[in-house]
Amino acid sequence: MNQRPLIVVGISGSLRSLSANSRILASVEGMLPAGAAFRTYEGVASLPAFNPDLDPDDAEPPEAVAEWRQTLRSADAVVICTPEYARGVPGSLKNALDWVVSSGEFMAMPTAVISVSPHPEGGATALGSLVQTLKMMSATIPDNAILAVPFASRKLGADGSVTDAGTLTSLRGLAGALLQAVT
Repeated sequence: MNQRPLIVVGISGSLRSLSANSRILASVEGMLPAGAAFRTYEGVASLPAFNPDLDPDDAEPPEAVAEWRQTLRSADAVVICTPEYARGVPGSLKNALDWVVSSGEFMAMPTAVISVSPHPEGGATALGSLVQTLKMMSATIPDNAILAVPFASRKLGADGSVTDAGTLTSLRGLAGALLQAVT
């Protein structure tokens, strides 16, 4: 019997191409077991501003929204890695989440949440806000799948890899907790 691979979708809350958030997500990909597929969702910036009038019950949503929802429906688990902007979640990430509040793709979805920051608190305010939003959406967030990464620039090498042993250990623990929630 040919079983489909476990699919983990990674979402960066940063739109910058070389962001620390995207680099941390890439390191999580390398911690997944053989046979797991990691897919980075690249469409956050292409989603229109959330407007319920664009998503009536009797019509198709905008194409970018339909693709976003399908990406989530195809996932077995999700990892979100976000910076903190103005003491909160970046607007583009919040907008993406707003598009799936009523459609329910996060219901019972095993989800890991990471906040990456150059500051000593590690983006704790954005992290707390994001966890609260996801829990309201009924996501399953394991206790060990929430991580703040402070002083991010000190923990990444020139090639973007995570070089800090403590951060690597924490990311392995996060990945393990997430996978355990899937099975």
